[in-house]
Amino acid sequence: MSEETHEHRLRRLTMRANRRGIKEMDIILGRYARARLETMDDPALDLFDALLSENDQDLYQWVTRQGPAPARFTTLIADIMQRACTPK
Repeated sequence: MSEETHEHRLRRLTMRANRRGIKEMDIILGRYARARLETMDDPALDLFDALLSENDQDLYQWVTRQGPAPARFTTLIADIMQRACTPK
């Protein structure tokens, strides 16, 4: 099996960010993906990929500060909140 290309990975992550299940998370994570994925290195993409595997209800709680995010996601969640949850 061949390894995924960087371009394909970006497209896959963008699609997963935009098609969540909860419309609010589609908007938040889709906006973040458009703003940041192109500039992220592989470890950051790995972390974002792991975040996308989390439950939408949990993700929503984390980005709206209704609940604490796991320690491994705190920096990423803060970046999402700054880039995707603030008015332009």
